[in-house]
Amino acid sequence: MTGHHRTAFLREFLRDPFTVAAVAPSGAPLADLVTAPVPRSGDPLVVELGPGTGAFTAAIERRLAGRGHHLAVEVNERFAGLLAARYPGLDVAVADARQLDRVLAQRGHRQADVIVSGLPWAAFTGSRQDDLLTSVTGALAPDGAFTTFAYSLTGWAPPARRLRRALGDRFEEVVTGRTVWANLPPAFVYFCRRPRVPARPYALAAR
Repeated sequence: MTGHHRTAFLREFLRDPFTVAAVAPSGAPLADLVTAPVPRSGDPLVVELGPGTGAFTAAIERRLAGRGHHLAVEVNERFAGLLAARYPGLDVAVADARQLDRVLAQRGHRQADVIVSGLPWAAFTGSRQDDLLTSVTGALAPDGAFTTFAYSLTGWAPPARRLRRALGDRFEEVVTGRTVWANLPPAFVYFCRRPRVPARPYALAAR
């Protein structure tokens, strides 16, 4: 991550702290761990939610090595512009992650093989967390993988505990990875598989 991108990240945090919810992008060790489910063979569809300035994007691009399709869904137009300029082959959609099914449909896709999230879950209300996870489980293939991370120092906080319960409700398997102490602040990864998809159609919130 270059100094230019760190500065851009901090600038966007100061502009809209409730959307960015971090003062610095994630480090390489965390990026390598959260993107571990991205296969190194085949042509997978990998969706990245909330890529910011691209801390996880770079790791996904390295693992794909030109294969498959990498879709980044970023609500912040400035971040999206940085990503598009830095990764010409990346498919960048300026959209809310709750609209993931529509974004996929517009591109002729239905389900992703892997969904990697850099979204700031602790900054979201319970209803928004639920809407986002509904979007994720609806867009993930039955044998796909979903990964996201949380900061170790805030694991006791209500939003973090609520997220862990919600993941357990939405996935048959949720594995908590090791703490990445080298990250600032230290963080860990949730590895989620076998999504529990609602029996009835869901409506993505446009609120």
